[in-house]
Parts: sequence; structure tokens; C-alpha cells
Amino acid sequence: MLKKNGTKPSIKKVVLAYSGGLDTSVIVPWLKENYACEVICYTADICQGEELSGLPAKATATGASKIYIEDLQEEFASEYLFPLLRSGAVYEGQYLLGTSIARPLIAKHLVKVAQSEGADAVAHGCTGKGNDQVRFELTVMAIDPRLKVIAPWREWDITSREGALAYAAAHHVPVSSTLKSIYSRDRNLWHLSHEGGLLEDPWNSPEESMYQMSVSPESAPDQPEIVELEFAQGNPVKLNGVQMSPANLIRQLNRIGGRHGVGRIDLVENRLVGMKSRGVYETPGGTILVVAHHELESITLDRETLHYKETVALRYAELIYYGQWFTPLRQALDAFFEKTQEHITGTVRLKLYKGNVISAGRRSPYSLYREDFATFGKDSVYDQSDAAGFITLFGLPLKVQAMRDITLGTHVHFTEPDYSKFKRD
Repeated sequence: MLKKNGTKPSIKKVVLAYSGGLDTSVIVPWLKENYACEVICYTADICQGEELSGLPAKATATGASKIYIEDLQEEFASEYLFPLLRSGAVYEGQYLLGTSIARPLIAKHLVKVAQSEGADAVAHGCTGKGNDQVRFELTVMAIDPRLKVIAPWREWDITSREGALAYAAAHHVPVSSTLKSIYSRDRNLWHLSHEGGLLEDPWNSPEESMYQMSVSPESAPDQPEIVELEFAQGNPVKLNGVQMSPANLIRQLNRIGGRHGVGRIDLVENRLVGMKSRGVYETPGGTILVVAHHELESITLDRETLHYKETVALRYAELIYYGQWFTPLRQALDAFFEKTQEHITGTVRLKLYKGNVISAGRRSPYSLYREDFATFGKDSVYDQSDAAGFITLFGLPLKVQAMRDITLGTHVHFTEPDYSKFKRD
């Protein structure tokens, strides 16, 4: 965090958001060299799996004084992913916000560790071109604006991943990235993202070997699999009749959906900073949950609420994508979504087949769907002859406008026929 005159502020202790990947691995020695400060690493366990193995030894070997590794999987699922699910938010029609929704959680706990350690700064490995720098730093501002933020990618002279690899080699920092396979990945309980490498050309198809959470639809089983999800007030609580914790339910769905090739998205998205970027995402469990939740809402929400909720969900998706989780507007929208979920209780049955999630049934004690109303037969609630009056009133503005246009001879959709051309019997 350079001052206006280009000098670095005095930093005694910094807490680094640490993944153990290429960027954060080289940041540890870089911080010590350039700020002469103590470096503490913080890692949030949000289901990265094997990526967390060996982190303590790796962090201390590169110069960190200590490392915190905190299991946040259940908090992530219940307080971030489930509100996201209840909202129905999807960014630009496809992205289920897997990376975006995790950042405020990580940054919140990063700040907590900084406060407990008496640190005067936090640091992150986000690039100056990406969205994550905004998400991390807005969270820090919202929780403790007294903390300084160091973003090495905005300061150092490393300009590429190749440069970072060279720096790591010079400082004897072990990293898993190579020039041959140089994808930038982000894994958590909700998804796995892939960026960089050959994906930077949007004409290139992703390599099948790149995927890690899902098989290709072509390689998925030839027989479909049926899953049942039970919801209580918008939250999934049971999978195939078995009650599970939020995080465990998502993990199970990731395994089930992954083996059927569910949840792959190849997306060119609009970043907050103004440029477009291409990412490939694997979100098997999240995709299943989004479809199931939508199916349940289709029978339990009235038309006006459902349609308005879809409008609000677009704004909610932007708030998450833009890093504005800790804002009054997000909190206010959560109150709206919570109200809409009062009757989103019931069961959804889905068929998984070669990348597809197909609705196979939905039921709820709060269902607004009535077979006796929807039938073409006669019923005691709806008299079909009433529709004539409804159509007359509903279309009255159109009728009045057309009558005006005909009278004025302007903007008439159809020319008046010449009846003189027709013979009379």
C-alpha cells in the first residue's frame, strides 16, 4: 500500500490471506524483504481438500512466523451459500458466484486474526486486474478501516505468472504451478474455477484433463440417477431422506453431480474493473440445489412475489460479485428473501443424466398449485366465461389506443381492406 509520495508505510506485523498457491507463496518472502515486517499467514478451510496439506511447513519455510488454518465449512454453507441459494442470485445468467461468495467470509476472519494478533495490516494475493482485490478490501473497510491493506500485485515488478515462478525458484519456494500447466484455480465447497493458460483465448476449448470435480457428460453413466431434496423454509435439510449438515449435504451433492457431469460452465463475464474475462467453473452440487430450489418455488410462491424476486435477485448477484456483502442494502435484501422463504418447504425429485438436471417431481404442504383449478374441466372456483370480461379489461388500453390511431389515420398496423374488390352474392 504505497503512500502518495511513493514510499511504503511502516508496517510491523501483517496477516496474509494465504492459500499456498503460487502468488501467496512468493508474497511471504516479498513482504519480509520489502516491508521488513513479521508475516502471519491465515488460511480459511472452505473445503479445498488436499490443497491444505503441508501448508504449515510450507508457510514457515518461506518465512512466516505462524499460520492459522480455520475450518469455516459449516459457516460458509449456512451463512453464505444458503442465503445465496434462497435469493436465486446468478451473475450474468450463468455464474453461481462460487468465488465471489467466499471472499467476504475469508476477509472477515482475516480481519479477526489481525485484530487478535495486534497486526497493523493485512495482505492478499489478488491481482490488480481482478475482482477479488475489491471483495477483500471492501470487507476490510467495512469491518476495520484502521487496518492497512497491502496488495503486492499492485506494487511489485512481477508482471506474469512466469515471473512469479522465477521469483519462487530464486527464493527456493516450492510451488505446484508450472509453465506447462499454469491454470489459476480457486476451489471451495461450492465450486472449482479455472482461469488463465489456454483459456485466455475464448476460442480455445477447455482441456478435459483440466476438470477435477466432474466427468465429461459423454463419460457419465448411461443410466440416470434420481435424487430427492427436502427443503425447510428455503434451506435444503435432507438428501434422499437423510438429514445432513449444510456443508455435508453440499459435499455429497458435489460427488453425485460430479459423476454425472453436472455443473460445468464456460463463461466470458464482465469483471467489476471493466474488462471481460473467461472462466470455466465446476459447480455440481450448487447446480443441483439451484434447480431444486427453483422447482419448489414454482409451486409455493405467488406470481407477483416470484417475478419481483427474480428482479431483486439480479441486484443481489451484483452485490455479491462486486464485493458488497457487508452493506446495508445486502442486509435489507436478505430480510426480503427471508420473508419469501416462509413457505418454501417441501420435496423435489430430480433426474441427473449426462450433464443435465431434470425435474422429476415436486410437492409441498404449502403448494399453490391446485389440480382442480388447473384442469380444463369445470370447477367450482373458476368459471371460464369470466375470462371474457377479464380480457376486455386487461386489453382496454390497447383497444383505446388502436381506436385513436384508426380515427387519426396514424400508426395503424393494418391497412383498411378495399371492399369494392369483392363481389357480392
